[in-house]
Amino acid sequence: MARGTDTTDGPGPRPGKLKVFLGAAPGVGKTYRMLDEGRRRAARGTNVLVAFAECHGRPHTEAMLEGLDALPRVTRRHRGTDLDELDLDGVLELRPQVVLIDELAHTNVPGGRNTQRWQDIEELLTSGIDVLATLNIQHLASLSDVVEKITGVPQYETVPDEVVRRAAQIELVDLPAEGLRRRMAHGNIYPPEKVDAALSRYFRVGNLTALRELALLWVAGRVDEALRTYRHEHSIGRVWETRERVVVALTGGSEGATLIRRAARIVDRSSGGDLLAVHITRSDGLAGSSAAALAGQRRLTESLGGSYHSVVGDDVPAALLDFARAQNATQLVIGASRRGRLRRVLMPWGVGETVVELSGDIDVHTVTHEHAGQGRGWPTPGSGLPRSRRVAGPVAGLVLPVLLTLALRGVSGPLALNLTSEALLFLLTVLGVACIGGVVSALLASVTTSLLLNYYFIPPVGHFTFASANVIVAQAAFTIVAVTVAGIVDRSLRLSRRATRATAEAEALTSLAGGILRGDRAVPALLERTRETFGMDGIELRSRGGAPEPVSASGTLSDHGHDDDHRTRVAIGDDSVLVLSGRRLPASEHRVLTAFAAHLTAAVERARLAEAAAEVEPVKAANRMRTALLAAVGHDLRTPLAGCWAAISSLRSRDVDFSPEDREELLATAEESLAKLSRLVDNLLDMSRLHAGALTLHLEPTALGEVLPTALDTLPDSPPRALVHVATQGLDTAPDVLADPPLLERVIANLVSNAIRHAPAGHPVTIGASELAGRVELRVIDRGPGLQHADRERAFEPFQRLGDTDNTTGLGLGLALSRGLTEAMGGTLTPEDTPGGGLTMVVSLPAAPVPVTVSEPERHMRQGE
Repeated sequence: MARGTDTTDGPGPRPGKLKVFLGAAPGVGKTYRMLDEGRRRAARGTNVLVAFAECHGRPHTEAMLEGLDALPRVTRRHRGTDLDELDLDGVLELRPQVVLIDELAHTNVPGGRNTQRWQDIEELLTSGIDVLATLNIQHLASLSDVVEKITGVPQYETVPDEVVRRAAQIELVDLPAEGLRRRMAHGNIYPPEKVDAALSRYFRVGNLTALRELALLWVAGRVDEALRTYRHEHSIGRVWETRERVVVALTGGSEGATLIRRAARIVDRSSGGDLLAVHITRSDGLAGSSAAALAGQRRLTESLGGSYHSVVGDDVPAALLDFARAQNATQLVIGASRRGRLRRVLMPWGVGETVVELSGDIDVHTVTHEHAGQGRGWPTPGSGLPRSRRVAGPVAGLVLPVLLTLALRGVSGPLALNLTSEALLFLLTVLGVACIGGVVSALLASVTTSLLLNYYFIPPVGHFTFASANVIVAQAAFTIVAVTVAGIVDRSLRLSRRATRATAEAEALTSLAGGILRGDRAVPALLERTRETFGMDGIELRSRGGAPEPVSASGTLSDHGHDDDHRTRVAIGDDSVLVLSGRRLPASEHRVLTAFAAHLTAAVERARLAEAAAEVEPVKAANRMRTALLAAVGHDLRTPLAGCWAAISSLRSRDVDFSPEDREELLATAEESLAKLSRLVDNLLDMSRLHAGALTLHLEPTALGEVLPTALDTLPDSPPRALVHVATQGLDTAPDVLADPPLLERVIANLVSNAIRHAPAGHPVTIGASELAGRVELRVIDRGPGLQHADRERAFEPFQRLGDTDNTTGLGLGLALSRGLTEAMGGTLTPEDTPGGGLTMVVSLPAAPVPVTVSEPERHMRQGE
């Protein structure tokens, strides 16, 4: 082939561009799409080279290679096997304009320059060569653990997300899950002998749907990032309504829930919209909002599918709109103003009016609520100072200026100070009084110091001088400065105290949450943490009637003779009350106690629900066993009883003279029927004992390959089994399951019998097994008419014979019995569509634990393979 354009002259080649064809799973058509793109570029005259394309023997994909130049691969030997690899040096020597390379996440065979193929591609891009590559979503490093949880398959080959993010283009090659399974069933992805195993393992509908969602969301996120980058680079501040994003502004007031639900309804009316709740916090962090209310509103937002955000800003309208524009919000929901009429007259421009004025192309919804126009109420008087300091402050405001005056009057000679220094000392006195008693005490001190300064230090000394304008201005300025500085100091001290208290409250709540998460017994842990946090002697959770709840006390409830005066009570839900004994809690601590009580309410409710679920579970298990027992009596005893009855009746008949061979055959039939009947009766007795709680299931490691032959031997010969072949796949290699062998035998027999009854002649019934995430799935696959989705659950109801053409055999209890027995063993029985037509019954049972007997080197070798 011809070489590409030489770009080695000048300052250096431009970096190449990477285009990634991303798919959700193998077989969606990534390689086909990459080759199609290569053919289009080659048709435009671009120098295109296929460096590595893995067609997997698919004829449609191999046909796309025609007309494209392909580079021979290099062969490297690894562990006695010759493996083909990308010829990196060959590509660099030929220097095409565009190179096509499959499997971006591939790990190279040792011996090359790089350990992974994406590193080879990075080298090609640095050399100025454009690259088209393919990648499956499970190979992204950030999603490999998520994919493993979904599919149960660990991902050993991954690509850093940043490598893919830097790609110039990312094209999603998408195919619905059912379409991909049909493509698999038609043999367009894997060879026929691997189709059933793939469909029952990695290519299940749930796996493919989850992987497809991951791919769509990841690509959508990259598109959103590209849009935000473009708008930022081009300084686009206007909102582009690519999709609805509704921002709801929260103040921490009781109207928050109303606003959130209103915004959620707006989002629901759009397709694919986002709900974002935001609270604007002042830069000092002390806006007075209720932390408990905001926490509840956050939970409500997240329960409705939205996200909660907190933004710091002193200018609330500007901060709110900046956040909305940064999120490309299309609509903004705010609450109607709480300001009363007088405040609206004096200050017509509130937060809501400012937001509407500055919103631009963002639609603003002002939602009314029950607190609109009612005002915020008057602040509670007092600064929260202790009573001793509230008394000491005014006293200091009167005494300290007098003492300072006496001290200054007693100084004479060289140590005497001028008027400026004396005024500064008086100002410091005012600040000291503000630190002791707050701004009111500082105001009293400023008046006192002004009078003393005027009388004793401003000429003429010994007289109050108010005639001079300069003196009046100086005195007024001194008083204003003293009061202003004292007010600032007082506010700083109060904010500092509030910050310290808020930090302590946050630490207490954080410690509380951590203690709950670290322990299994949430209610006792929470009670103990509450008692320790508030320094109480004892704490107890009681019912409304006064009886203590089980495991609900910490410490000792003291009795001082006045129960109501020394005990604090907080309601916990509708039925319980929290009682604390010890010191009297001030009002400021009740708010934190309420937050603790909210956590305790949730913990108590969870404990009660868990207890109720534990009580119901034995009843459910008993009902399942009772159903299985009753079903077995009518369904499974009929065949051996009928066979035994027919054989014995024939032998007793005097009308027929049987030969010795015929008599032997009849006796064998009777013996076989009685043996089956004995086994069934034993199983029924075991289930009845289990129902009575006198017997546990004999769960033991069970090999599917050993149970299956016995199950097939119990199958009836109607319809004739010779017409339908039963094939098995993977039973010998599947791990043992934890099951009761007789019950599992009955389940398999019923499912196979049902599959044979519906399978058309010439189409085998396939029984396969595979392991997935610690469980073993047994699949009974037929090619019959299948079941409609609406009828699938009805098929497991007793006396249902959906789709049966022969209503004379059985009572329609086979599937109901199979599901009941499977669930009794801790498993599940679910129906699925067979790709290409038919029904697949999937029995999922826990895998039996297997002791590790493999040596350490052998284990590492297996993992490497």
